[in-house]
Amino acid sequence: MDMAKDGGGPLDLIKLTTDKLSTDTVSDSVKCSSCGAISLFIGTTRDNFEGKRVVQLEYEAYVPMAESELKKICTEIRARWPSVRHICIHHRLGVVPITEASVIIGISSPHRSDSLEAVKYCIDTLKATVPIWKKEIYESEEPCWKENKECLWTGSGAGAKHADL
Repeated sequence: MDMAKDGGGPLDLIKLTTDKLSTDTVSDSVKCSSCGAISLFIGTTRDNFEGKRVVQLEYEAYVPMAESELKKICTEIRARWPSVRHICIHHRLGVVPITEASVIIGISSPHRSDSLEAVKYCIDTLKATVPIWKKEIYESEEPCWKENKECLWTGSGAGAKHADL
């Protein structure tokens, strides 16, 4: 299904959901007949972190602020890469099992360089500015809320807060 219609203007599609994310949905939503490139980033839950076995992740967000920050990222992308046609950012909240997608970003543009650069900018900026928090659930330890190393509001950007604090 081609949700992005060529006759209309550029689309900025943002979704925060507890539902399983779909790469096809994101990819289809940014299709455009005038674009020769669709770049995707898919962030998945891995089964390890620093030698510890991870069994799942849990994400929480301050949804109104997260949506506002994601809209700002879309605006910044359009200022930096004016040829970008459609942007779609889906982020999962709640429990995300191993191998499932936590975030999927899709961006279309006439040529690959703009969409590839814009996707990298999008995920890096999302991790640095959007209030979405990740809790890693380990097989043999207490769960741990993780800070993104890129996170701007932490100052040092390093460290983690234990879930039992």
